Amino acid sequence: MKKVNFIAEVSSNHHQDINRCLQFVNSAKEAGCTSVKFQLFRIDQLFAPEILKKSETHRQRKSWELPLDFLPKIANECSRADIQFGCTPFYLDAVAELYPFVSFYKIASYELTWKDLLKECAQTGKPVILSTGMANMPEIVEAHQVLVQSGAKDITLLHCNSSYPTPVADANLEAIRTILNTTGAKVGWSDHTVNPGVIYRAVHKYNAEVIEFHLDIDGQGDEFKTGHCWLPSQISSVISTTRDGFVADGSGIKEPSPSEISDRLWRADPSDGLRPFKIIRETF
Repeated sequence: MKKVNFIAEVSSNHHQDINRCLQFVNSAKEAGCTSVKFQLFRIDQLFAPEILKKSETHRQRKSWELPLDFLPKIANECSRADIQFGCTPFYLDAVAELYPFVSFYKIASYELTWKDLLKECAQTGKPVILSTGMANMPEIVEAHQVLVQSGAKDITLLHCNSSYPTPVADANLEAIRTILNTTGAKVGWSDHTVNPGVIYRAVHKYNAEVIEFHLDIDGQGDEFKTGHCWLPSQISSVISTTRDGFVADGSGIKEPSPSEISDRLWRADPSDGLRPFKIIRETF
């Protein structure tokens, strides 16, 4: 059965509470995810000083920062729960700070053109996942080349729409195929639609190997009100149903399945067109 890497993106829903962070790890695992992902940023290294000076909204995001001392605790919980720990670095030193703890790096769409960050992640030798929201194909090709030339061996490019939430009509899942055919990299979908049909389509038609989605555990996360986050009860059924689709593929050999065998003699007898076969009638 094909495996899809479902990544639960915690984003800024953790409230700087280590117990809540660990709850995210376990909620993601219970929902069927194979990975959980956090973000490591510092506001003064994320936004230009001109923006922070003028925008109280952006300054308030200081409370969204993930404390560094949380990293080993999250990593230990991920190891205990048998789920991969990934994180998005938003400043160069974050790559080294994350290195002892994460299984993979995820680069956000807004940083796709920042070659220094791409190089830093690639040179670690760990898998790199890159979102491509807002990007055009020349930008994606260039970013992919930077990763390859900098030593990345395991690269996944996620088609993404950076509108939160994304209208289904803007998902443009056909772009997954375009990215695959152009780069040859592994491909996936970073979801902001919160629509099960979009995820099913991305996996079963466009062979997305990775599905990333934003998770909140209780509707109290800072980003939940925006409307792009899934709750565990919502995404768990999507994950299980997606995997059921692969179970249904079967061998392709057209023959009676084990569950059909007992019904074969209850078909219409060729001699008179009545059910069941005469051999059954004689002993019924």
